[in-house]
Amino acid sequence: MNAKPQEGVPSLLIRGADAVLSGRPGAAARAGSLDIRVQGGRILEVAPMLRALPAERVLDARGCVVAPGWVNTHHHLFQNLLKAVPSGINQPLAQWLASVPYPRLARFTPDLVRVAARLGMAELLLSGATTCADHHYLYHGGGTKDSGDVLFDVAQEFGMRFVLCRGGAIEAAGSHPGFSRTALAPESQAEMLMDIERLCRSYHEAGEDAMRRVVLAPTTPTYSLPASLLSELAAHARSLGVRLHSHLSESMGYVSWCREHHDCLPVEFVARHDWLGQDVWFAHLVHLQEEEIRLLAQSGTGIAHCPVSNARLGSGIAPVPQLAAAGVPISLGVDGVASNESGSMLAEAHMAWLVHRANQGAQATTVEDIVHWGTRGGAQVLGLGAVGLIEPGMCADLVVYDLDHPRFWGFHDPASAPVTAGEPTRVRYSVVQGRVVVDDGRIPGLDLRSLRAQAAAGVRALLAD
Repeated sequence: MNAKPQEGVPSLLIRGADAVLSGRPGAAARAGSLDIRVQGGRILEVAPMLRALPAERVLDARGCVVAPGWVNTHHHLFQNLLKAVPSGINQPLAQWLASVPYPRLARFTPDLVRVAARLGMAELLLSGATTCADHHYLYHGGGTKDSGDVLFDVAQEFGMRFVLCRGGAIEAAGSHPGFSRTALAPESQAEMLMDIERLCRSYHEAGEDAMRRVVLAPTTPTYSLPASLLSELAAHARSLGVRLHSHLSESMGYVSWCREHHDCLPVEFVARHDWLGQDVWFAHLVHLQEEEIRLLAQSGTGIAHCPVSNARLGSGIAPVPQLAAAGVPISLGVDGVASNESGSMLAEAHMAWLVHRANQGAQATTVEDIVHWGTRGGAQVLGLGAVGLIEPGMCADLVVYDLDHPRFWGFHDPASAPVTAGEPTRVRYSVVQGRVVVDDGRIPGLDLRSLRAQAAAGVRALLAD
């Protein structure tokens, strides 16, 4: 796929990398020691020993590994001010929802959302992520609708490619485990759809190199709205040209709920209501039967794999090697840091590499699998066909990892280091659409000391009375 060149974007030459990972699966993942020329926001050349052109900025990648930027397909940015809340630290999913995020939803002003989003996007960039899809469910009846706009503003400030998965719950969904323990009321159907239409008019870009996208994403298809509305919402989203996203089968509660209320499995339930397809992806999918894996594969429905959060909440391990073998599109997401305590895509990739090997044997996952899932896989799940590969014609979204640290000395295979060693691995440079967004380990213009103070003030504002 060819990305459209962007005017006014400086030319770059990334030179001298020890290794380049392409984002392709299997043997094609290892591109070798190559230089990368970027012009107009896209990759122009990938070849050894490229010579700098006049007025071209050279990024020194000696001692580094270059890879496509991570594509985070499931996040909850507002939760960056809800890390390690004591009342939920040892709770499983339903009790955690009722103890941590939902009692505090009404306290999140647009200013607090901005602080949380800046904190979250800073951590993402400094871990090598260049795209973030945020499942934003900070909505309730009578509440502000401005927070989605705030997220787009912050993404533009940081230069990140951003997808707003506009979440929320609709009235009459009385079994929702979060709302059931609060005095908050869900939105109405009209409120949700009116705001999604407004967001689409203001922000949504349809191209395969879009910097901004909107997705329809009720918080769950089970607890968050009446089943009778699922097909209607799916049809409405498709009429707007937007994709569909939600949580599914994160815990055994989803399975028992679907069996009790609809005498079927969760994937069978969403299939009955037009919520499968190449324009749909679900977060988690931890508890699946073989027939559900077949339905996902046949329909092209994707997964946002969130291994750290699933482990932290005791939810289980998604059968991702089996999903991948069946042909299900795989991507990675960090989920919310209120159930992760880290918003790092590199930490998520490291965990994804380890957890399936612990569960299914040392050949269950490879470094090449993880990089592919977390880059090109994520871009495909989001419908960003021009993103996620280091190849001529693709968008120049890439990260330069610095291996100049004792923990990497002695590596026989430096290309594997970011995934196999995990954090800390310093990002020397990060580039989005040809623009440098991390420069020599720093985010240009970001005052970290000030952000730390704002985060501390935000935590105080969210403390329980």
